[in-house]
Amino acid sequence: MSRFGATGRDWCRAAGSAMLVAALVLAGCGTPRSGVLGAAPTVSPPTVAPTAGRASDAPVPASEPGTPPPTSATPPRPPTPAVTGTRRPEPVTIELWYVRSGRLVPTRRTRPATVATSRLALTELSAGPTPAEAATGMVTLLPNTVEVTRIADGVATLGPVPLADDPPDRRRLREAQVVWTLTQFPTVRRVRFPGGAPVGRADYPGLLAPIVVTGPSVGERVTAPLTVSGTADVFEATVSVRVLDDAGRQVATAFGTASCGSGCRGDYRVVVNWRTTRQQHGTIEVYEVSARDGTRINTVTVPVLLAPPDS
Repeated sequence: MSRFGATGRDWCRAAGSAMLVAALVLAGCGTPRSGVLGAAPTVSPPTVAPTAGRASDAPVPASEPGTPPPTSATPPRPPTPAVTGTRRPEPVTIELWYVRSGRLVPTRRTRPATVATSRLALTELSAGPTPAEAATGMVTLLPNTVEVTRIADGVATLGPVPLADDPPDRRRLREAQVVWTLTQFPTVRRVRFPGGAPVGRADYPGLLAPIVVTGPSVGERVTAPLTVSGTADVFEATVSVRVLDDAGRQVATAFGTASCGSGCRGDYRVVVNWRTTRQQHGTIEVYEVSARDGTRINTVTVPVLLAPPDS
């Protein structure tokens, strides 16, 4: 056989082998494969825990040996501090007794809380009425040098009162101002003036008007329904109330009875109602109806600020 013939047979065998390999490859691609894939890798691919502010595929630096694994970048919430109970004390409301037309009349003040309520009361009493109170005729006879030096066994002892030359009636009114103001506190039942014995409210009779209004106070902002309270010594214990608007028109009336009357003084509480759609200056009048002719007598006028109920 010639050299060319042998070579041709070799080329044919080689070509056939190549075609067989190609057919096997194509057959493997067209059908699913199954079987053992071999041993699993010994090292797992690293997983990255997502952290705040960092993309989930960002690399995480390796920890130093012996350190705990990294945790979330969000810091833990600090513990809520315990409430220590530092509540601000409530203001204190005190009653002050001034003088009008030779009689004692009360008003009220609301001031920051204090333990020295007696000192506060005398300071406010000697400072005198507000402009609104003074417009109703209130005055004070107390000098600003008066102070409580001691409170023991229900008796408040006062320091020197440098007004010994006053007429007796004026001195009596001034002392009554102090006694009625200080004895509102539960720790004081009587008052001792320099050089004298302890005295109480009963030692100053006849210094109250037939009708005394303890609430509302002059200039107070009030809404309906309003409770008018005080003491009275009037015919058949009947106390009448009316409300006037800023034009002086009567907008409401009511009446009630005191716990005593016709020769004795008793407490009263009268509820009066009215309607208003705006805030305005007004007047509360408390009076007695004359048994002789039905007119209003012993009238006490209290200027107030009338406010709508929803304000």
